[in-house]
Amino acid sequence: MSNGPVWALGLMSGTSMDGVDAALIKTDGKTVAEVGPSLMEPYDEKFRARVRSILGGRRRSGEVDAVERELTLRHAAAVRALLAKASMTASRVAVIGFHGQTITHDPANRFTWQIGDGNLLARETGIAVVYDFRSADVAAGGEGAPFAPAYHRAIMAGRRMPAVVLNLGGVGNVTWLDEGAEPVAFDTGPGNALIDDWLAKKAGIQFDEGGAIAAAGRVDRDVLAGLMAHPYFDRPPPKSLDRNDFSAEAVAGLSVEDGAATLAAFTVESVARSPYPKPPLSVHVTGGGRKNRTLMDGLAKRLGVPVLPIEEAGYDGDALEAQAFAFLAVRHLRGLPTSFPSTTAVPKPICGGVLCSPDAAPLGAGDGQSAA
Repeated sequence: MSNGPVWALGLMSGTSMDGVDAALIKTDGKTVAEVGPSLMEPYDEKFRARVRSILGGRRRSGEVDAVERELTLRHAAAVRALLAKASMTASRVAVIGFHGQTITHDPANRFTWQIGDGNLLARETGIAVVYDFRSADVAAGGEGAPFAPAYHRAIMAGRRMPAVVLNLGGVGNVTWLDEGAEPVAFDTGPGNALIDDWLAKKAGIQFDEGGAIAAAGRVDRDVLAGLMAHPYFDRPPPKSLDRNDFSAEAVAGLSVEDGAATLAAFTVESVARSPYPKPPLSVHVTGGGRKNRTLMDGLAKRLGVPVLPIEEAGYDGDALEAQAFAFLAVRHLRGLPTSFPSTTAVPKPICGGVLCSPDAAPLGAGDGQSAA
């Protein structure tokens, strides 16, 4: 493969478990030459419940295998739909970056598991696939997350620094960027996951659209202080979380509105507590949380700097993580690092991922999990 830019397709199913994000970019693994179309294929509630039922799993079972197969086939369908939208044949795409679905992330015990069958996806789409990005990092002693900083650095090049890219998915994570410095990245705490869990349990709805429910409630300061007393917030970065490291049970005694308000304040406060080498001049927000006005207003008030949706920088916040895994897949093909000491605490830069050909066994080992 030449060193010039190629078309790559990224697939992301995050901790919110709302569906598959798919995106096309043209890249050489260092810069972004062109941004193509993207789409989101939502999960139905029945499948989402099946994914939830295997969270925390550490061993293969019939149900894990069945969910993994269905998840992979849903990703293959998203690939076909995106190629149709782009009027592009599979032969024009050099590689797919396949994140899979995280069901357990426990780097302290050298374990992470993103289900997803890279071989099956390659056969279904006819395109080479890079998957299982996190295992090599965790096996080497890294946190295995966050993995988007290399892409954040590429898209924010030339902007006023220092700046932060904040992803508010199910879990929040940040990339701090400055001229002449290595990116610093870490999980901040819960993003939308606890709010979503709370509203699903108490009101039977999937998320707080626009932050309206939280806006109607009052923050319980005692509950918030208890949540912020978690030892995670005293750890220096880089550091990462599992989706289930925190629980919405802390607000069990509150009304729907007050619980949502308190959990939203928890997300805001955990971001505000983030330690950076130098204070950022701006924060650029991606992920579903950027659509939650209560979160965005709370962040702007608490941080005292411009808090902007990533669209202000010219990128689609719904597609950014999928784009990042397309970018990482090209970096894998070219032997470039996908994670770094300052982003995951790995001892040295690591080129992660397993490459699968459409008509061959994976060029690497592993079944999507690490327990080194």
